[in-house]
Amino acid sequence: MRLLVLGGTHFVGRAVVEEALRAGDAVTTLTTGAGGPPPAGADARHADRRDPAALRAALADDAWDAVVDTWAGAPRHVQTAVDALRGRVGHWAYVSSRSVYRSPVPPGADESAPVVEADPVSLGEHDYAAAKRGGELAALRQDAPVLLARAGLVLGPHENVGRLPFWLDRVARGGRVPVPGPPDLPIQLLDARDLAAWLRRGAVDGTSGVFNVVSPPGRVTMGEVLAACGDATGADAELVWLTPRQVAVAGVEPWTELPLWLPPGHEAAGFHDCDVSAAISAGFASRPVGETVADTWAWIRREGMPAGTARGGQGYDDEAARRLLAAAGT
Repeated sequence: MRLLVLGGTHFVGRAVVEEALRAGDAVTTLTTGAGGPPPAGADARHADRRDPAALRAALADDAWDAVVDTWAGAPRHVQTAVDALRGRVGHWAYVSSRSVYRSPVPPGADESAPVVEADPVSLGEHDYAAAKRGGELAALRQDAPVLLARAGLVLGPHENVGRLPFWLDRVARGGRVPVPGPPDLPIQLLDARDLAAWLRRGAVDGTSGVFNVVSPPGRVTMGEVLAACGDATGADAELVWLTPRQVAVAGVEPWTELPLWLPPGHEAAGFHDCDVSAAISAGFASRPVGETVADTWAWIRREGMPAGTARGGQGYDDEAARRLLAAAGT
């Protein structure tokens, strides 16, 4: 298969490139070049996709069997790529997000849940949900079959957001580590490599439609993720579990200061309870969380902690940790 990846040097795009190269595909990447080279074996082309002329020059008159687009900025730049490649691709996959659903998302919601308002030619990029939904609308203007992958919480090697790396680093340092409970709280995760394998399969099979893509509800818990962090790092860490009330007393924020975690009853708790039956029926499979955690730690050991994150810092600082530990004693 001839595959074009719009992106391909970072997290999800990189996983797609690596998966396709392993399968023997001829892979082309389109990036600015500022993020470093794609995995060896890819045909690396460089252009700022926000410049239609530069984009067309880099793509030349070539054609591809499939395109995977991971763009998370202004929707108009998805539209620009769609226009440039119309009639030259056999399948289009756009990596969207479950953030496109209108809040609050009801537990158990499937792909029919209401989504935010968006414009496919908007230049706005600061509202992540609207940008991703606008990207979906732009992708749907392609004249080839279109697959919209509404990805959940994406983790794994090369994660450039810093959520799982935060917990791995915190546990690896040992000592008393405050963690939000309850330990049996279900969460939904997605290994970028599982997403990549499914996107490639969708391209081969010509799969189209809208899909929630994340692990099945109830399969993984917060306790299992943090236990896996201990197993992977081999650290002598004591997990100090806090109740949601104790976290609130400490004044520490879910999700950002406590990555992965949303307390029971939170307005966004439906993010960890969505219906993924459509993706599973289309061949999606997720690996054990322990494998994701161990492989992420191995990557960190090889290359170091991520120097920066895609959407700001993740995790609590030492002062917040002291407040959490104090609250744990109440």
